Amino acid sequence: MVSIGLSLRLEHTHPRTAVDVAVRAEAHGFSGVMAADHFQPWTPEQGQSPFVWSVLAAIGEHTTGDLGPGVTTPSFRWHPAVVAQASATTAAMFPGRHWLGIGSGEAINEHVVAQYWPEAPERIDRMFEATDLIRKLFAGSLQHRDIRYSGRFFSMESTRLWTMPDTAPEVLVAASGPVTAKRVGRSADGIITVGAPGDKVPQLLTRFAEGAREAGRDPRTMTKAIQLHLSWAGSAEEAERQALERWPIGAMPFRKSDIRSPYDFKQLARNVRTEDFAGHVLISPDLDEHRDYIQAHIDMGFDRIYLHHVGEDQRAWVEAFGTRVLPGLRLS
Repeated sequence: MVSIGLSLRLEHTHPRTAVDVAVRAEAHGFSGVMAADHFQPWTPEQGQSPFVWSVLAAIGEHTTGDLGPGVTTPSFRWHPAVVAQASATTAAMFPGRHWLGIGSGEAINEHVVAQYWPEAPERIDRMFEATDLIRKLFAGSLQHRDIRYSGRFFSMESTRLWTMPDTAPEVLVAASGPVTAKRVGRSADGIITVGAPGDKVPQLLTRFAEGAREAGRDPRTMTKAIQLHLSWAGSAEEAERQALERWPIGAMPFRKSDIRSPYDFKQLARNVRTEDFAGHVLISPDLDEHRDYIQAHIDMGFDRIYLHHVGEDQRAWVEAFGTRVLPGLRLS
């Protein structure tokens, strides 16, 4: 059964508003919440960047659906053991509801601790090593035994997580390219990605499945999650305006992981045009068009879809989609 959740971009959402929107979304049929782990917003105008684990805990106390950070980076700001502890505690507080999303990171968040910022291949290698450490720490802690880890990037003295849920949190790893997607299939519980133009997304699923089968796993039983960016309003002009003003990051046709400052992104955003959003953000006042877009990703094989509306009026969007879009989707 496919679930449709809410993607909360905390870069432009106050934490109290985030909790309120999550509660409203659940009341309108959304299945859960993915919340962004950012230290800074993409642009100064977005104006927020609360601590994701605090927001998830507050949301968990007021809702009943799934919840996870989509995604966090256990490599620079965080040692993987710290992320594992945060995740295990969240899962213990909300049994059966929490999942852990892991990514390779962006400099805008991770450079704040003033470490060397490596090239993409090393960041991806660090992501997979961190995933390995976390999964081993989860497994050992469930068996009440200490784990020691010594890898290329991370070391951990003999220890365990003393607060654990009955079952370890599901670990989803982010992928935007085919090579990474195949590695995810071999080493994680599932894949998480983002909407993209053309046949890029189906190719990711194909490579993910190849990696899973190579590791002796059945990809049909593994989680496949995607975040879709949407801009909906009463008119096409308003939908375009709010995308340009509130989510220009979605239309920047270049690698963004090396840019360090929201003010640099602000300058780059001046070059964004409406046509640049094609394939990355669906901009439309037509709810049927949004429904078809979501359905197309269900039909691709995704079993969890998280929707991010770039507009400021999240409450009106939740009500419109909850009453007029979600009921028309074929979820099984």
